[in-house]
Amino acid sequence: MARAGKPKLAVWKFTSCDGCQLSLLDCEDELLEIAGQVQIAKFVEASSAAIRGPYDLSLVEGSITTPDQAEQIRQVRRQSRALVTIGACATAGGIQALRNFRNVPEFIAAVYARPEYISTLSTSSAIADHVRVDFELRGCPINRHQLLEVIAAFINRRRPALPNYSVCMECKRRGTVCVMVAKKIPCLGPLTHSGCGAICPAYGRGCYGCYGPAQTVNAKALADAWEAAGASKIEMHRVLRSFNANAAEFRSAAETLDENG
Repeated sequence: MARAGKPKLAVWKFTSCDGCQLSLLDCEDELLEIAGQVQIAKFVEASSAAIRGPYDLSLVEGSITTPDQAEQIRQVRRQSRALVTIGACATAGGIQALRNFRNVPEFIAAVYARPEYISTLSTSSAIADHVRVDFELRGCPINRHQLLEVIAAFINRRRPALPNYSVCMECKRRGTVCVMVAKKIPCLGPLTHSGCGAICPAYGRGCYGCYGPAQTVNAKALADAWEAAGASKIEMHRVLRSFNANAAEFRSAAETLDENG
């Protein structure tokens, strides 16, 4: 894709709460610097003005939950040199992916007076289930500093330099004593991707997995540790069925717990 002048940045929203887009707006002073380096061609959360594609970089928030969205994301992919998904909804289907484990028509009938007017898919799925994705930035919401690194990397056509270890490493780096070992508090840190700065353990509570699965996951070993800490596997199952319930590793871990009772 040929460039003329500044590279074009587009921000797209599908089914989500807008929290990850707000993380970009929260960059404040850094956002001014970004605006100096790129042409913000489309960002409805910030401005109604829009410039037609193609785009050098598209940031996509939200999951795919309707037939129209499934078609729209294919159009976005065709217009984008690079496509980066941001947040748990875009990378794993989000909290709305809890529908994937239940009867969606029953939900619709219970909520809407005229269910026949509702057009929806039976699942809430990640963007990568529909189109090729160049990079996934996890979190609910995402880490704004990581977002700035991703934007800078793609502007300069390099791979983002982001860690891929678990929250446990972040705990060690900030000197936080392990809440599971010292306080017998159940924690998803060993299964969860870093990025939050291990905020929850630092304040004396267990991680609840908002950054999705880490690179390597041993859910069975963690379930045993939860039981040793006084929690049940049912409690761990409930925590896995949260923001990232449809992430493959979390989904598989929850299903394993189901099978083992």
